Amino acid sequence: MSLTVNEIHNGDCVNLLKQLDSGAVDLAFADPPFNIGYDYDVYDDRQEAEAYLQWCDRWIGELHRVLKPTGTFWLAIGDEYAAELKVASQRLGFHCRSWVVWYYTFGVNCTRKFSRSHAHIFQFVKDAENFTFNTEAIRVPSARQLVYADVRANPRGRLPDDTWILRPQDLPQGFQADEDTWYFPRVAGTFKERAGFHGCQMPEQLLGRIIRASSNPGDLVLDPFAGSATTLAVAKKLGRRHLGFDLSAEYVERGRARLAATAEGDVLDGAPEPLISAPTTEEGRRLDELEAKPKRRVYVKKRVAPPK
Repeated sequence: MSLTVNEIHNGDCVNLLKQLDSGAVDLAFADPPFNIGYDYDVYDDRQEAEAYLQWCDRWIGELHRVLKPTGTFWLAIGDEYAAELKVASQRLGFHCRSWVVWYYTFGVNCTRKFSRSHAHIFQFVKDAENFTFNTEAIRVPSARQLVYADVRANPRGRLPDDTWILRPQDLPQGFQADEDTWYFPRVAGTFKERAGFHGCQMPEQLLGRIIRASSNPGDLVLDPFAGSATTLAVAKKLGRRHLGFDLSAEYVERGRARLAATAEGDVLDGAPEPLISAPTTEEGRRLDELEAKPKRRVYVKKRVAPPK
């Protein structure tokens, strides 16, 4: 393989993928541009639909080639092209194992439509019968264990569901952590884990679930759209080899700095159990309550110069 592993490379992902040997990669995670007009520094996110889909065919086809026969491809995409890219991936040889809905906090405000607060995450495999899926690495406590103290509960817990949802603490009898809607808050500007140079940063805990499930220590994890380098940082923390591509020289430089400050064994940023880290709505503070409180006056004692 002509490209250095454990590195982010600057360039077009299709051209860089062509430099990889066939069957070299264990796990690929891609969060490509959604073609919705996002303001990247060098990429134009306003392509004609046909041109965008043809480009996606090229990089997805190359991903299929570079993945091992037992490899897995995870794709994060928005509503606009979720159906098209699922069909394209299957046409190019992948099998869809899971269609996860990631429902997040701090959604994107929209006009004349419901605000955007979710993304689609597809799990594709090359071989429908033979692929890596580490069930023991991602088990969570079941409702029988947590709520009902049922002796029939499996002490090892159960697998997460395919909806990963925001604020399940408001729906204790509804969405559970092991369902197919996943709860992970979007990395907002005030979050401690935000790298600060890329507006579409994924939560480390979300990538942690994917990397633990679909790879093993020492495996090679590829991200063809490295962006803020979250995939690569999590892979490094979890003892995987990593490889990333990005068209932006600035993103690459800053992603490399993030990786240099990351070490194997570091704890993933973000709360692994959001139910514990966030209060319920009922226990939270309301804006009208804060406004109703009398404002505290602050008196400043003037300093008087001593007599000469």
